[in-house]
Amino acid sequence: MRLGPRTPRTALLAAALSTGLVLTGCGDGDGASTAAGGDATYTIGFVNGNNTEFHTCLQGAIEREAEKLDVELLTANSTQDAGKELNNIEDMISRGVDAVIVQTVNVDALEADVAKAKAAGVPIFLTSVLLEDMDDVLGASVVPLAEVGKMDAELVARDAGGEDVQVGVIAGAPGAASDVMVGGFTDNLPENAEVVANQPGMFNPAKAQEVAENMIQSHPGLDYVFVANEEMAFGALNAFQAAKADVKIVTSNGTERGVEAVGDGTFLGTVSNPAALTGANALATTVKLLDGDESAEKIARTPLAMVTRETAADAPEYCHE
Repeated sequence: MRLGPRTPRTALLAAALSTGLVLTGCGDGDGASTAAGGDATYTIGFVNGNNTEFHTCLQGAIEREAEKLDVELLTANSTQDAGKELNNIEDMISRGVDAVIVQTVNVDALEADVAKAKAAGVPIFLTSVLLEDMDDVLGASVVPLAEVGKMDAELVARDAGGEDVQVGVIAGAPGAASDVMVGGFTDNLPENAEVVANQPGMFNPAKAQEVAENMIQSHPGLDYVFVANEEMAFGALNAFQAAKADVKIVTSNGTERGVEAVGDGTFLGTVSNPAALTGANALATTVKLLDGDESAEKIARTPLAMVTRETAADAPEYCHE
C-alpha cells in the first residue's frame, strides 16, 4: 500500500490474518497491532528498539496518537539486535504498510534499513536520531541528543566551579543514540574536568551497576559520572552507595522517579526529554508527511529542560498515560 487510494479495511484485516498477525488493543511485542476504529487512514509500522522505560513510553504515545488519527498500527521490537531490526522492517514491508517508524538500535544499521525500505517504496520515519543524509528518509522526531549531553556537561562545569575533577561516563549501547549523547557531554566539559573512564552500560541497570563498581575501584577519586539514562543511573547509584563513594550523577530522561531523585539531592541533575512528546510527534508528523501537508516540518524536535534540585517541582511530565 502506498500513497493514493486506500485499500479497504476488510482487505487489510484479511491480509493481516493471512500472515499470522494478531490484532490486540495495545501492541507491545513482535507482530502486535493497535487497531484503529472505522476505516484506517493509513497502515503504519513501528519498530521499537528495546524495552526500557523510554521505549515503552515512546510506543505508548505512538499507539495513542494512532488511535486519535485512525491509523492502523503494527508494532515489533528489535530488542537491541540490529539484525532483528532489519528483519522487522522487512516483515512490515511484507504486511503492506504505508510507512515504518523506526527507533533504531544502531545508527550504523540504518543504512541497510533505509535501503531495504526504499527498494520496496516504503518510507522510513526515524525517532530519536538523524542520519547525515536524510534524502531517503521521510522525516524524524528527534531528541537533540548532543544538546542533552552538553546540558549535563554544563551542569558539571557549574557545580565543579573551576576545581580539577575526575569524571566517568556510563554510556548506553555503542553505535546508537548513546554515542551522540556521550559526545555532546565529553566535547563540552571544561578543561578542569578529566574523563577517566568511559564504558557502556547497555541501557541495563544491572550492567550499569557492574560498570560503576569497576569504575569506583579503578578511580576512587571519581567526582562525577554521566549516565546515559536514569534507569542505569539508579544501578550506578547502588554501586556508589555500597562503596560509600560521594559521586555526583548527571543523567537524562526526566521520568517521575528520576525527577524525584534530583529533587531530594540523590542525582545532581537530569535533562528532561519527554518520550511521550517524541512518540506523539512521530506518528502525527508521519501522517502529515504522507498526506503531503506542506505545513509539516520534516524534523520535529522534542524540547529539553535541565532539571536540578531548584527546578524539579516544575519538571515536564515524561510519560502521559
